[in-house]
Amino acid sequence: MIRKGVINYQSNPLVSFLKKCRTLNQLKQIHAHLLKSHLPGNPFAIGPLLSLAATSNNPSFFSHGCLIFQNLSHRNIFIYNSMIRGYVLSQAPVRAILCYLNMLNYGFSANNYTFPPLIKACNILGSTSKLIGYLVHAHVVTSGFDEDPFVVSALIEFYSLNYDMGTARTLFDRIPKRDVVLWTAMVDGYGKMGDIENARTLFEEMPDRNAISWSAIMAAYSRAGDFKEVLCLFRRMQEAGIKPNESVLVSILTACANLGALAQGLWIHSYAKLCSFDSNTILATALVDMYSKCGCVDSALSTFHGIPSKDAGAWNAMISGVAMNGDARKSLELFNDMVSNGTQPTETTFVAVLTACTHARLVKEGLKLFEQMSSNYGVEPQLEHYGCLVDLMARAGMLTEAEKFIEEKMGGLGRGDANVWGALLGACRTYGNIEVGNRVWRKLADMGVADCGSHVLSYNLYKESGWDMEAKRVRRLISEAGMKKKPGCSIIEVDGTVEVFLAGDLSHSQAPEICRTLDFLFNIGSLENYNGA
Repeated sequence: MIRKGVINYQSNPLVSFLKKCRTLNQLKQIHAHLLKSHLPGNPFAIGPLLSLAATSNNPSFFSHGCLIFQNLSHRNIFIYNSMIRGYVLSQAPVRAILCYLNMLNYGFSANNYTFPPLIKACNILGSTSKLIGYLVHAHVVTSGFDEDPFVVSALIEFYSLNYDMGTARTLFDRIPKRDVVLWTAMVDGYGKMGDIENARTLFEEMPDRNAISWSAIMAAYSRAGDFKEVLCLFRRMQEAGIKPNESVLVSILTACANLGALAQGLWIHSYAKLCSFDSNTILATALVDMYSKCGCVDSALSTFHGIPSKDAGAWNAMISGVAMNGDARKSLELFNDMVSNGTQPTETTFVAVLTACTHARLVKEGLKLFEQMSSNYGVEPQLEHYGCLVDLMARAGMLTEAEKFIEEKMGGLGRGDANVWGALLGACRTYGNIEVGNRVWRKLADMGVADCGSHVLSYNLYKESGWDMEAKRVRRLISEAGMKKKPGCSIIEVDGTVEVFLAGDLSHSQAPEICRTLDFLFNIGSLENYNGA
């Protein structure tokens, strides 16, 4: 039986009981009560219970909701919308789309609550669903919801994920009255495309901004690696009196981690505790990363152990954290704890533990982990993992073995990248192995590799080995190609302000004073050395 009218479920007294539902038994008790008391006369009274079961993010609730839905003889648009949302929240996009088609077959017309989760399903499917997304867009237009801000916002996200900001902008410009949701969707879309200029322009044009708007522009700069601007935006947000949400705090912590801004990171942690945000796993993981990159391993471990439900991201952050601070054994211990805890290791996990083995020269352990990746954990090695293993063997002086590994396991130097080449050439320079280094450089030269780092390493290797003719030849190639090595960078935090210095850059307002102070310190050092002699 089909019912197309809209029902106001909020007046149902059972809604308040459903909101307090915590266990499957409680849900089943309310379901039994409905079966006995309400459904005979009002079959649509099941709607609120089904909505809760489908959208609660509780797997047992969702399974029960699916059983209810499959056995319903009376359905309406609210029930279908609830199931579509439920399938999307459960990462079952194909079932969400099939549910929509089933709804159309039953003679229902979609409403403005149908399309946002349906478009989200297309986003989850990725590039393979582009055609389906276009068809959904066509349904939006024919159904008359092409000016609904929430529907258009979902479409903008769809097109931005498919790298089509032109269509997204057309949709945006057609809306006569744009709310903060639409503006934010466009800013976020440009940000995800890496188009910071357009993202910032739209952000500055926004008539009103909320915490999500600020989060979108901060995330854009964070993805672009401009972490200092993230902190500047956060200060502006505070001055505007906007209370930050968890996403904003994650962006700020990421910036603090990359800038080494410990003081600001500590303030964010205190604020998160005050707002009870620190129970958020993503935020807690960002805190672990921040403390680790600032060298505060004990604080990172304390925060990590306080996470009640640790996902792979949290484990990866902690494993990487102790690795970058030189405790390879602790990294391996955490990896074993992760596996014992039942958490599936990811590609990132193996990059972290292999890197730890590399810096500690734990060759045996690293080789064993690499072999177990696919066979034991179902994680196929990627280029980054091969690079880690080459680095592991090269740093341990196993240069011939590393060269052989590249040829036999990777299919030759051409299958590598700058990290692989740099690892092998750098080790050749360290161990003075001109034979392997010369073979590697000649292969790279024949391939026409234009990586500046590889050229510089080869030049230094030849120069230090007394091969002056080859050194001059590499130097000439660097000059002719106009290659420039990326300058070194130092970051310090003084009184809560982050200062960034590049090698050879004198643009800082206090550069003359800094240079005079450095000269003074060098002179003192020279004087002490002279007196000591």
